Amino acid sequence: MRWVLLFLLLPMMAAAQDRRPSHCIALADAPGIEYVHRAAFGDALEEYSVRLNYVAHATFLLETAGGLSVATDYTGFLGSVDFVPTVVTMNHAHDSHWTALPDERIPHVLKGWGDGRTPNEHHLDLGEMLVRNVPTDIRNQYSGGVEKYGNSIFVFEVAGLCIGHLGHLHHMPDDAQFAALGRLDVVMAPVDGGLTLDLPTMIEVLTRLRSSVVIPMHYWGDASLREFVSGMSQQFDIERRGGSSIELSLRTLPQRPTVITLRPAYLRASGE
Repeated sequence: MRWVLLFLLLPMMAAAQDRRPSHCIALADAPGIEYVHRAAFGDALEEYSVRLNYVAHATFLLETAGGLSVATDYTGFLGSVDFVPTVVTMNHAHDSHWTALPDERIPHVLKGWGDGRTPNEHHLDLGEMLVRNVPTDIRNQYSGGVEKYGNSIFVFEVAGLCIGHLGHLHHMPDDAQFAALGRLDVVMAPVDGGLTLDLPTMIEVLTRLRSSVVIPMHYWGDASLREFVSGMSQQFDIERRGGSSIELSLRTLPQRPTVITLRPAYLRASGE
C-alpha cells in the first residue's frame, strides 16, 4: 500500500519541484522601492521597472518592461482604447470586481474564488512575471454567512518586486495567509471602510505588511480616503498625487513606508 501511495505522489512531487519558487516568500530582506513620477499608458518602460495605472475602483493595469500586462479585478471595460491584457484577475464579491464575459482574446483569465469548498489556486509563470494568489473568505451578501475562498489576494512578482492586490478583503489574514503572501513591496488596498474591512483593521493589516508603497483603492468619495490617510500618517509618509499612474523599480527603500494616492482614470489611446 505504501508503494502504491508513493507511486501516486511522485508526479505531484515532481511538478512541485518544477514550479518556479516565489522570491517574495523566499527572501527575508525587503530591498525596497524607487518610484519615478513619469508615466503614461503604453509608453516604453525602462528595464527592471513596472507601471501601475489606476483605472477604476479596484481595477489597476500593471505593465512590464517586457510587454506583459495585468488588469486586476477586471470588469470587462478598461477605457476607450482597444487593449487586451495578457492576464486578468477577478473577484466575485460584487459586479465591480468581475465579469461573466471576459474578452475571449485574453490569454489568461484568473478567477479568484473557489467553489465554496476548495480554493481556486493559481501559480502562473510567464517568465518575466509570476502571478500567484492567496485565497481568503468573504461575507455572503445574501445569507450573511461566510463564503469560503470567495476572494483572492493576487501577488505579482516582476522586476524583483512583490506587488499585492488585496481584492475585496473581508477579514484579517491569519498567520498562514501572511506567510503565504511573503514580502509585499507594493500593495493596493481597499479603503471604503465598510464593504471590505473596516478602516482600523485595514490599517492594522497594512502596518503588519509594512510595504514600501501603499496605494489606496476601492473608495467612492474622499471622506473614507481622508480618514484612511489620517490613520496611516503616524507610521507612513503620505504623498498625494493628481495623476493615475506611477512607475516603480527595485532600488532603495524610501526613508519611511509611503502611502501614495492616485486618481483613477480609464485608459485612452495616445492623442485622445
